[in-house]
Amino acid sequence: MDSSRRYILTLSCPDRVGVVAAVSALIAANDGWISEAQHHSDRESQRFFMRQEILADSLPLSLDGLRRRFAPIAERFEMKWTMRDSAQKRRVVVLVSKGEHCLYDLLSRWRSQELDVEIVCVISNHETFRGLVEWHGIPYHYVPVNAATREAACQEMMTLFEAASGEVMVLARYMQILPAEMCARYAGKILNIHHSFLPSFVGAKPYHQAYDRGVKLIGATCHYVTEDLDCGPIIDQDVLRINHSDAPKDLVRYGKDIEKTVLARGLRYHIEDRVMLHDNKTIVFR
Repeated sequence: MDSSRRYILTLSCPDRVGVVAAVSALIAANDGWISEAQHHSDRESQRFFMRQEILADSLPLSLDGLRRRFAPIAERFEMKWTMRDSAQKRRVVVLVSKGEHCLYDLLSRWRSQELDVEIVCVISNHETFRGLVEWHGIPYHYVPVNAATREAACQEMMTLFEAASGEVMVLARYMQILPAEMCARYAGKILNIHHSFLPSFVGAKPYHQAYDRGVKLIGATCHYVTEDLDCGPIIDQDVLRINHSDAPKDLVRYGKDIEKTVLARGLRYHIEDRVMLHDNKTIVFR
């Protein structure tokens, strides 16, 4: 039996008795082997969240067949649900400006197969990384952005994303604000790394803001992009302790290490269907 290929089920529904039993009974009735199961009940909203991995080869059904048998249960419990084959790699489009560290890290993790994705193209408002990206065999698209061209640039980026059959857009230090239309169109599909432990120090130069405030911890935040700047649902965060002897340039240097780690971790959670959105928050099944 191939234990690497799995059907990943995620769902949320009103919290009530019998949800886990109904799902598990269906899988057991079809000789399915559950290799991972996680649940969460949100007491405030009275909503239930679940993620399960089922070994694909343990079932006599195709993915579509399992979906058809699951649909009546989903209707009965008023579920919002997805079911995906882990063998289908997520198609990632990376956006970058001039900051190199997150792009380098993602390319390295992708090339070493540490991140099980397809990076289908890179889009940038600068030509800086064309040689690097094309050396990796990945298409590179230069889309300049300024006040006069912002709307046209947005339309071009959406066209490129659709043409590449993109599923996830990753802002790897892309230093432009995305318009509301784009945020709404790809809600829950655009990941950003912000070089601050949000909600503190939003916007530009957060490390300098942190230095001026005299904080003792700096951090980075991977979150989903919404039209409200740096206010989208948070996927992952990390921090590092600093002290009075650290200058702003030191904070920037330390922060780069945190940023690339948090972005890669947040992307991994997303592509493995471990993140579920709930209002402006997330449930992350690690």
